[in-house]
Amino acid sequence: MSVLRRAHVQTGLENFIASPPEAILGHRLGLLCNPASVDRNFSHATEVINAALPGQLTALYSPQHGFFAEKQDNMIESEHLTDPLLKIPVFSLYGETRMPGKEMFDPIDILLIDLQDAGTRVYTFIYTMSYCMDAAGRFGKKVIVLDRPNPISGVTVEGNCLCPDCASFVGRYPLPMRHGLTIGELSLLFNRHYGIGCDLEVIPMKGWKRGMYFQDTGLPWVAPSPNLPTPVSAMVYPGQVLWEGTNISEGRGTTQPFEVFGAPFTDTEKMLAVLGGNQVPGAILRRHIFEPTANKWKGIPCKGFQIHITDPHQYSPYITTLRLLQTVIFLCKDSFKWKSPPYEYEFERLPADLIIGSSEIRKRIENFDKIEDIVYSWKKELEAFAEMSRKFHLY
Repeated sequence: MSVLRRAHVQTGLENFIASPPEAILGHRLGLLCNPASVDRNFSHATEVINAALPGQLTALYSPQHGFFAEKQDNMIESEHLTDPLLKIPVFSLYGETRMPGKEMFDPIDILLIDLQDAGTRVYTFIYTMSYCMDAAGRFGKKVIVLDRPNPISGVTVEGNCLCPDCASFVGRYPLPMRHGLTIGELSLLFNRHYGIGCDLEVIPMKGWKRGMYFQDTGLPWVAPSPNLPTPVSAMVYPGQVLWEGTNISEGRGTTQPFEVFGAPFTDTEKMLAVLGGNQVPGAILRRHIFEPTANKWKGIPCKGFQIHITDPHQYSPYITTLRLLQTVIFLCKDSFKWKSPPYEYEFERLPADLIIGSSEIRKRIENFDKIEDIVYSWKKELEAFAEMSRKFHLY
């Protein structure tokens, strides 16, 4: 681990600037980005690309949460605007549409994509990328993805693969909850395996190893969205995001979203009794009371836990939260509720089904099936995904 911590990873952005592909010279460039699109000196991609290729950036594009990552929650839209520094248009891809139209791509010849992904199926940036790739294919534009680390490593895959009947903007393709790929590798997977078929190039990183967590890369963390403020929040997110589909607070409206969770009606002592103590593989559950300043249970004390990761290689975020979820349902039958639609522009299906990616698994949790049996049920499909996805590994 000490060797990894001394690593000096160069992102796709940094490699792109160091040696711009000849194919881009003289072409109009678009850039899909947000505040996390920085180099190791915290200089934003728009600044460094404009400095290296003056006048070639002609349009910018923003994913969910807005160009400045200022929008808090799902279905809080951002508007088109003009970049205050470059005076070029910024097209919102989380507003009136999530799929770019021809008029959005008319100002450019090549679309650059530089986004920090979270390594989790439900993180919408990867689907914004996929819809941009669709549009690029239709409108004859090239796509260049500037690769960045998977912050929760590229070794482990975890969870069930998305069922087709649960497809939505938080799950377009049958990925497991923790997919183990970089955003560049995902673009190759989408393009070749799932048949988008656009003109695609990936600028890889240098120095990144699959076993690295973000803390090992030597790169600065800038929150890609308001509720992933630290690399640790990204590490717990593949499981803790499940609370979004319930009336349990996932910690939005606190300084430690996803690391903390709870509700006014939970009983932490009884939870620990059911769980067999406060230790779970790779983590400690510390009893915690918090009062959200926004979102669920605003201004009301919530009893719950903070997850403290002690060994990221042993910690399984998705399976851990499935156990926690089932425990809450068992102990709080009269108070626990699944959240009602809408969620991410789906107005009929349960948000929990969209997040879990399977109504059947949600029902099995409700029926108190053993978590071990539920995990075993997706073993073959997870192994098949892992085998298939290795064809797109760049590292």
